[in-house]
Amino acid sequence: MQGRFFFAAAPVKHPLIIGGGLVGLATAWQLLRSGRVPSLTLLEKEPQVGAHQSTHNSGVLHAGLYYKPGSLKARLAVEGIREMTAYCREKNIPHEICGKVVVAVDESEVPRLRELETRGQANGLRGLRRLDRDGLRALEPHAAGVAALHVPEEGIVDYAAVCSALRDDILAMNGCLVTMAKVTRLHETSGGWTAETTAGEFRGDFLVNCAGLHSDRVCRLAGLDPADRIVPFRGEYYQLRPGAAHLVRHLIYPVPDPEFPFLGVHFTRLIHGGTEAGPNAVLAFGREAYGKTQWNARDLADAAGFPGLWKFLARHPRMAWDESLRSLSKKLFCRSLQRLVPELREPDLAPGGAGVRAQAISRHGELVQDFRLVSGPRALHVVNAPSPAATACLAIGREIRQRIAA
Repeated sequence: MQGRFFFAAAPVKHPLIIGGGLVGLATAWQLLRSGRVPSLTLLEKEPQVGAHQSTHNSGVLHAGLYYKPGSLKARLAVEGIREMTAYCREKNIPHEICGKVVVAVDESEVPRLRELETRGQANGLRGLRRLDRDGLRALEPHAAGVAALHVPEEGIVDYAAVCSALRDDILAMNGCLVTMAKVTRLHETSGGWTAETTAGEFRGDFLVNCAGLHSDRVCRLAGLDPADRIVPFRGEYYQLRPGAAHLVRHLIYPVPDPEFPFLGVHFTRLIHGGTEAGPNAVLAFGREAYGKTQWNARDLADAAGFPGLWKFLARHPRMAWDESLRSLSKKLFCRSLQRLVPELREPDLAPGGAGVRAQAISRHGELVQDFRLVSGPRALHVVNAPSPAATACLAIGREIRQRIAA
């Protein structure tokens, strides 16, 4: 369900965009470059753009392998990776289409690997190739598996550099970008919207909510109840020490477990050197709680009072328990990684970074799997845009531009 459309009575001339992450930046970029919007204001609550999900991730360019054919995620991921790589080439942003392998570690995972191949083909991925044990070893000599799927279109990128380039383009095209501008209230007016922020008051004739981890709250400030709630899941990483760097050449992923709502831990080469291992998916005690001991009272109360979270935990008690243990135990984390690369040893892992997913959960306790855009009076709210939103951001921005123009 994408929400019903409310058509604007007049062409949009100066939209107000909330959120300076990749989706908000890409939306502003798409609107300005279309030539139909002469100016806009983008509000970001942090001192700089891209401070959260956009740069707290593994830097992967996702090609659209996993997503249900016909979904927004599938379409926009496939279109988005091609748009993103073209933008990176134009702006000389560090990136590499290095490819990845999805590894079936035993025969029980081979049927799911075939299903992934079928799904990727339906989504329009190019060059998918199934590998036997020898074919896998040729690409990743230290990976263990009976079969694999090679996805040549996937890659890695410097998303911080993408954020900076989009910011510069927006400013060059007459966009107004205001940082340290946390939105505290929204008022609908006869001419559009007024936002009260910590940096003052701003007006626009159309509202676009790209607030990521706080998108549901901004939606409610605008008078709409999105029904779903953002529940923060922290993804924690280790980095491979230099002596173990030879164990991973490109990207190594497991076959997703249908009982597990996330992809599982994997290996990712970084664009500026090094290799990350992870992430797990542990419930965080705050929407911006990147450390194990960080917490936020409002976020905790918000999550604890949402029945969908408790229904989710009731559906996945083993997953929640295992992820919590793996968060606390380097040994267990390493054991999970050894399914893919058996030669890895616990001393090979050094502490890495962490990110928090802006994942919406329904009142019924189900992860909202697709991107979700909800329309309101002279407004459009992006209420669910987790991975692969970074890869797909330019395509998401174009989708938003087209919906506004409708």
